[in-house]
Amino acid sequence: MQEDFERKREIAQRIEAAGRHILINARNELYLHMRFMDVALSSLSYVYDGSVSAVAVDGNCIYYDGKYLGAWFREDRKRVNRAYLHMVLHCIFGHVFRRAEDIRYWDLACDIAIESVIDDMQIRCIKTPVSWTRENVYRELRRKLKVLTAEGIYRVLKETETDERRFLTWVQEFTVDDHSRWCREPKEPKNQQTRDKWRDISEKMEMDLDSFSKEASQAEGGLKEQLRVAHRDTMDYRTFLQKFAVIKEEMQVDPDQFDYIFYSYGLSMYGNMPLIEPQETREVRKIEEFAVVIDTSMSCSGDLVKAFLEETYGILREQENFFHKINLHIIQCDERVQSDVKVANLEELNAYMESFEVIGSGGTDFRPAFAYVEKLCREKEFTNLKGLLYFTDGFGIYPKSMPPWQTAFVFLDDEEADTEVPPWAIKVILSRRDLKRV
Repeated sequence: MQEDFERKREIAQRIEAAGRHILINARNELYLHMRFMDVALSSLSYVYDGSVSAVAVDGNCIYYDGKYLGAWFREDRKRVNRAYLHMVLHCIFGHVFRRAEDIRYWDLACDIAIESVIDDMQIRCIKTPVSWTRENVYRELRRKLKVLTAEGIYRVLKETETDERRFLTWVQEFTVDDHSRWCREPKEPKNQQTRDKWRDISEKMEMDLDSFSKEASQAEGGLKEQLRVAHRDTMDYRTFLQKFAVIKEEMQVDPDQFDYIFYSYGLSMYGNMPLIEPQETREVRKIEEFAVVIDTSMSCSGDLVKAFLEETYGILREQENFFHKINLHIIQCDERVQSDVKVANLEELNAYMESFEVIGSGGTDFRPAFAYVEKLCREKEFTNLKGLLYFTDGFGIYPKSMPPWQTAFVFLDDEEADTEVPPWAIKVILSRRDLKRV
C-alpha cells in the first residue's frame, strides 16, 4: 500500500515537473522571437492544478494540468506556445480583470480578439493555418469593427443575438484556456494591484514595440493597434480631470496631522501623556482654475455637446473635486469665440447647466480659442491655469506652438477619434457609454 502511494506521488511529481518544463520552454521560445514582450512573458509563475482544463491564468500564475500539456506538446509544440501567448495577451489587454453582464459572450469575445492577434503574427513558433471558420468570423466582424477588440466583439455578439449552435461552434473553434481563474471582482485590493501591474507592463510594451521596430513589424501583426485602442478605451475620465488639480491648503480638520508643540508640551509636563491637537487646515488636491472649450461647429451636434458638458459637470460638481471658490471659464467656439461664461462656484455652475444653449455653427478652428485664453491670462483673469479641455471631433486647424498650460482634446469613441493631435496635447477618448449614463 505504501509502495503504491509512493509510486503515485512520484508519477505526480514527474508530471508536474514535465508540465513546468514545457511552459518554461514555451516562454523561452516566445522570448527569442518577441523581445518586446520580455517582462510580460516572465511575469507569471506556474502552479500545478489538475482541476483546470489544461491551462488557466489569473494574472499572477499559470495553472496547468501536466497530462494535457504533455499531450499538446507531443501533438504540436506550437499549440503550447500559442496557449502561453494567448494567456499572456489576456493579461496585457486586461480581459482577466473585467466583468460583463453575459460571461459566456464576454469569454468568447476575449478569445476571438486574442486569437485574431496571434493569427496575424508572422512568427514561425506560433504560426498555424487559419481555418475556414476563423476566416469567416474575422471577415464578418471586420465589416462592423475597425479593430477586433474584445469590447467591440462582445457588443456585436450581443446585438446580433448569435444562435446557440453557431455560438457553440465558435466556442469550440476559439477556446484555448480555462477562464475559471479570472478575477471577476476587479475592485478587490489584490486584484487591483495585479491589474495595475499588467497595465504598466502593457504600456511599456507599447513603447517597446517602437524600440524593436524591425523585429516587431514581423511579430506584432495587429498587436500595436490593439494596444493603442485598449489603452484609449480604458482611460478613466474622472481620473483624467484630476491632472488639472492643484495642491492647496483648505480649512478643515486634518486627523492625520497634529500640532507638535502641544505634543511635546504634554510629554514634558505630564510624562507619557502627549497632547494631540489636530491641524485646522490640510493640503488637498482639487481643481481651482480650469477652461473648457466646446467645439460648436456643424460637425458637433448639440446633443453630444450637452451630453459631454453634463458628464463633465457631474464629475466636477462633486464637493471633493472643487475648492469653495473656483475660476472656470466655459467657452463656445467654432471658427471664432462665440461665448465665454465665467463660473465662480457650484451654484453658478448648476445655473449655467440648467440654461445651457449651443451657440455657433460655422467651421472648426482651434486657434481663436487658444488666443482668447492667452488673452485672459495676460489680463490676469487666470492666475494659475492648469489646463484647457477642448471637446471636438478633431477636424480643424491646430495652433503651431505649445501653450503654457496642459491641453487635452476630447473625442468620442468613433472613427473621428483617429484624428491626430499635436505632440504637445493630450488625446482623450470619452466613451459613448459614459455619455449614456447622464
